[in-house]
Amino acid sequence: MSSRKSVCVAGAGSIGCFVGGMLRAGGHPVSMLARQRIIEDVQANGLKVTSFEGVEHRFTSAEIKFSEDPSIFADADIILVTVKSGDTAEVADLIAKHSSPNAIIVSLQNGVGNVPVLRDKLAGRSVLAGMVPFNVLTLDPGHFHRATSGDILIDKNAADTATQLNQPELKFRAVDNMAGIQWGKLLINLNNALNALSGLPLRDQLSQRPWRALFADQMSEALAAIKAEGVAPVSSTPLPPGLTPYILKLPDFAFQIIARPMVQIDPKARSSMWEDLQRGRRTEIDHLQGLIVALGQRHGLKTPLSEKIIALIRNAEQAGKGSPGLTPYQIRG
Repeated sequence: MSSRKSVCVAGAGSIGCFVGGMLRAGGHPVSMLARQRIIEDVQANGLKVTSFEGVEHRFTSAEIKFSEDPSIFADADIILVTVKSGDTAEVADLIAKHSSPNAIIVSLQNGVGNVPVLRDKLAGRSVLAGMVPFNVLTLDPGHFHRATSGDILIDKNAADTATQLNQPELKFRAVDNMAGIQWGKLLINLNNALNALSGLPLRDQLSQRPWRALFADQMSEALAAIKAEGVAPVSSTPLPPGLTPYILKLPDFAFQIIARPMVQIDPKARSSMWEDLQRGRRTEIDHLQGLIVALGQRHGLKTPLSEKIIALIRNAEQAGKGSPGLTPYQIRG
């Protein structure tokens, strides 16, 4: 195991626990900075990582170190940042204080604003942008299940960090244009809020044309704002971003023919924002639809769908009752 890079996950929620568990299965020494709830779950049940492809690995609480103490950063060669966007500055300060200056920092977060924050706080350090295309569900305490397909993409660098982390059951790929890819992922992540408001599994939601049409209109609104900003989003699928809204609006049978080869979705898959509502946690709506509204205001563009979705998510957060189970027609108002 000593030949493998030591990895610490900064913010071990669903994504962090799954990725960390898979890296431990691949032979990396792994530690996790986690909240007490996660630590207690793993101490009581161990860590179990599974995927829709049939992968399954189990670890005892002694095999992976979980801690609330940021001093666990000290021995890490690679630190994977998986905290919510609102916690990025705080975790960056902890990394700066407790980690080796030679540690490579990789952001595996949603949104497009986290890497600039990390680079500002960790000036002179190697900070890489990354993108996780798949969803991870918490099925039981200590059990994290990958429910959709895709490879993790990260910036190319001289140390070839992607190759160091890559393994047969969890692919990492190095790419040149991570900024464009992150904007492309943001467009896809706009459905996180729609899925959270629907209360439906992702596959059920996306199988219904009215939901896809709502997603398409939300994406078109976002594309106009992103174009005004001078950004060229890059899709992580074979479909160009500008074509995706048209594909989403196709009849169900035609959409399924086109979409099925590009992404696989477990019947249980739901968005992370849905899980946030169910668990009474704050969502990342400000870093998704909120960013589109901010861009619209900057460039004099109207963003009524984004604004309506933000308001509905805020209402659901305040109600504290999980997903409101809305229809696409109720969201449109």
